[in-house]
Amino acid sequence: MDRYYMKLAMRAAERSRGKCSPNPFVGAVIVNGGKIVAEGNTQPYGSDHAEIVAIKEAQGKCKGATMYVSMEPCCVYGKTPPCTSAIIEAGIKRVVVGILDPNPQISGKGIKTLQEAGLKVEHGFFAEEITEQLEYYLCYVKRKRPFVIWKSALSLDGKYSASDGSSKWISNPSSRRFVHKTRSQVEVVLAGIKSVAHDDAMLNARGLRSAKQPLRVILDPYLDISLTSKLVESAEEFPAMIMYIKADESKIQALKDKGVQLKQSAGYKDELDLKAVMNTLYEMNLYSVLLETGNRLSESFWKAKLVDKCMIFYGNMILGGERSIFRHYDRHNMDRAVPLEKIKVKKLLDNVLVTGYPLL
Repeated sequence: MDRYYMKLAMRAAERSRGKCSPNPFVGAVIVNGGKIVAEGNTQPYGSDHAEIVAIKEAQGKCKGATMYVSMEPCCVYGKTPPCTSAIIEAGIKRVVVGILDPNPQISGKGIKTLQEAGLKVEHGFFAEEITEQLEYYLCYVKRKRPFVIWKSALSLDGKYSASDGSSKWISNPSSRRFVHKTRSQVEVVLAGIKSVAHDDAMLNARGLRSAKQPLRVILDPYLDISLTSKLVESAEEFPAMIMYIKADESKIQALKDKGVQLKQSAGYKDELDLKAVMNTLYEMNLYSVLLETGNRLSESFWKAKLVDKCMIFYGNMILGGERSIFRHYDRHNMDRAVPLEKIKVKKLLDNVLVTGYPLL
């Protein structure tokens, strides 16, 4: 039954996806006498971790129980007290852990703390699946930057638009709904000014009940964005931040008056330094980014080796022409082609979503 209960803990964790960064979204299940007495999932940053939520819900039914938790319980004081202390005080006797926390302050130490208190601890359940589930957090801790998802919608022959520049709609409503759900599950949706200006894009999550809204980040080197654009006009309702190199003070103030956050960043000519951009987001405790970018900025992320995952939506059409997505990211020969691993294929009515992880 251990595997069954760990699956339930993983499912509970999903309720916190995109809602608790920079903490990992973790799930916990408490079982006593063969019955589930409580479940918990990580609350927003600064609030209770999954283990504490579950212990509180159990209402005193923890003595002699087993806790299943998807990631190693913390053993240090942060925004909240250590979860290990609460587990021990609750009288739980056995803890089954999915994966270790890579945070050097915790890794292995949480398990050791529980063991030294006399609890039986086992770990390594569904390690591969949980590692993928928590890929945002793991990237944030190990690489000191957000996890980056590159998304594109293409025709079956790999074109991002028709020859006249039209692209609505290559993907169908089911694919677009999937994108909006993904937006609600990440901290940041990032785009370049040309894409935003071309489509007058909002970049928020729509069509979902009680959707969490991402921070919309626009890379706009000289603050060319229109003050009447939908993104600027909606900044009071949906958070928006523009990163720039330099700009006129009057434009800066006008955007601030509209509720837009502004961050000056390093760059050269009309391109921002993407590593500086990622570092800014990291320092803001944001650990996941969905790229909604055009060709040039997409190519820049690939060239900088800042793409961690691909989401490619294929519409049910052939467009022909020269509008291929990576015209200037030429790998020249098959030996230098970028392979993708862990490929998954999902059918969305007459569209197909292909996800994979580039080996850059």
